[in-house]
Amino acid sequence: MPPEKSAYALARYSRSADSIRQSVEWVRTHNSQQFLESYYFQYGHQSIADLGHTVLCFEGISEVAATEIEDETLWDGQAKSSRYQDFSKGGFITPPELAGGDVDTYQAAAHGLLAAYQSTHGRIDAHLREKLPRPEAMKPDAYGRNIAARAFDVARYLLFWGIPTNVGQVTSIRTLEKQIRRLRVSEFAEVRELGLEIAEACAAAPECVWDPGAVEPLAPTLARHADPDTHRAASQADLALWAAQNLTVADTGDPRRVDLVRPHDTLAEIAATLLYPVCGHPFRALYETILGWSRARQSEVLDVAVQSRGKRDDLLRGFHGGLYCFDMLIDIGAYRDMHRHRRCHQYRQSYSGLHGYEVPSLLAEAGAESEYRQAMDAAFAAMAGLPNPARQYLLPFGARSRFLFKMDFAEAEYIARVRSGVKGHFSYREIAWDMKLRVDELEPELGRLIHATPPWVEDPLTR
Repeated sequence: MPPEKSAYALARYSRSADSIRQSVEWVRTHNSQQFLESYYFQYGHQSIADLGHTVLCFEGISEVAATEIEDETLWDGQAKSSRYQDFSKGGFITPPELAGGDVDTYQAAAHGLLAAYQSTHGRIDAHLREKLPRPEAMKPDAYGRNIAARAFDVARYLLFWGIPTNVGQVTSIRTLEKQIRRLRVSEFAEVRELGLEIAEACAAAPECVWDPGAVEPLAPTLARHADPDTHRAASQADLALWAAQNLTVADTGDPRRVDLVRPHDTLAEIAATLLYPVCGHPFRALYETILGWSRARQSEVLDVAVQSRGKRDDLLRGFHGGLYCFDMLIDIGAYRDMHRHRRCHQYRQSYSGLHGYEVPSLLAEAGAESEYRQAMDAAFAAMAGLPNPARQYLLPFGARSRFLFKMDFAEAEYIARVRSGVKGHFSYREIAWDMKLRVDELEPELGRLIHATPPWVEDPLTR
């Protein structure tokens, strides 16, 4: 059944004495669009739209667009893996905002990163084959795949946000509506266009059908009502302006890669979380600064955030509290992996390129560090001369950026345990281990329950 009809059938099932079979038969002869118009959009019974799910796939979109698509708490899906496929074969996407000489600058730097990506993968692959000979019990094909995956783990640092990828997702139509509205106010033109394309796809017959007779539109009612989330856009602009005019935060020195803050003041925590994405300060420095403000000034931040809120707008994500606030200054590639954890609330600062980049130790061992640094430095230099937001497409996966993950203890234990395993990428293994250490420092009684694997425990031929 199309998701809107499925939602209608299940909603009616909960509101009548009929069996589900009788409800389905009822829906065959009644207008689901009229029902949703009244109950979902007019009366605000939003849970009805949780009862219809659909599959959408995005092909040939940039990595930055893929990350924006996936930035939903109630989201299920997967993107093309940088560990098992050669990304140099697909070229790159030039952001539509660029024109004239900026296009040449961008494309020259992008070609340089991809050339270094190919070269680095080959050199790391050869180095690992010499360093880790194939065990007799391992088949040559399995050995080759494992070595290639480990080599891609290093080479991927030279990939960048403009690399094309594919994403498949399964969501409720309620989440889909929120996703469309959010994408339509993105800073990236490509992402705004994707928001429109999703709505058009919902109003049209499916591209790929299991049953040739299933040609009804997926969610035509949703397509008519998925307007841009103007509150989200206005709130971000309002908060950025307020921060520029009012916010002064003292420098706290060299930050940790993973810092854990356990806020005790909810109002100050929410104010800090709301301001975090529109500034460049570490969360600890921001929170401790706001703690020193009066209650009236702290509340002013919240008032700024909600002044554009309409009748149907939810509170911003920044209003979510969290027992553990992990502020991470990590590479983009690691963030792509950590971003998949949905049982936490995530926030990011601008992809500015101001925090430098990581240099994996295997590069020096394989004699590839000089080529890597040259390509990275050239990309950063080119990026600095390009206009925003298009410049962000050139940011390599090895670049550091700042992200905030707020979660409860159960989720912290899960991420630290799962992401520190020997099968994982070395970057997020170290981050997961740091998470465990931060909990150990703060609450050793709970930290002892996190059975994470230290990063020095390795099994490089395991995937």
